[in-house]
Amino acid sequence: MDQKKVFSYLKKKIKAIGYKLTYTTLLLYYAFLNPQTPRWAKNIVMGAIGYLLTPLDIIVDFTPILGYTDDLSILSFALVTIGAYVNDEVKEKARKQLQRWTGNLDDDMIESVEKVL
Repeated sequence: MDQKKVFSYLKKKIKAIGYKLTYTTLLLYYAFLNPQTPRWAKNIVMGAIGYLLTPLDIIVDFTPILGYTDDLSILSFALVTIGAYVNDEVKEKARKQLQRWTGNLDDDMIESVEKVL
C-alpha cells in the first residue's frame, strides 16, 4: 500500500470526507503496517482503503452529505472486523498524523470511532 497516495488523498480531502472518516482510515492504514496484523486482515484493509481511493462508488462522492456515507460504512466495517489488530501503538500513530494535519484532536470524534473496537 502506497503511503504517499493514501496520505495525499486524505490530506487533500480531509474537509470533504470529515474527521471521522480520516481517523478511521488512518487506524486501518497503521494496522496494515503492523507486522502482527495477519494477511487476511491486511487484505480487508487494502480493499476498504482501495474503495475509498477509487473514483467508482455506490454513492458518488460529490453528492452533498451522502457522498461519503458508503465509504464510511465500508471503512467502519473493516475497522470492526480487524479491531483486534488496532493496538495502542496504531492508535497513537493515527492520532499524531491527524494532529499534524488538523492542528488539534477532536476527542469526541476519536472516542466515537474507537468505541466500535
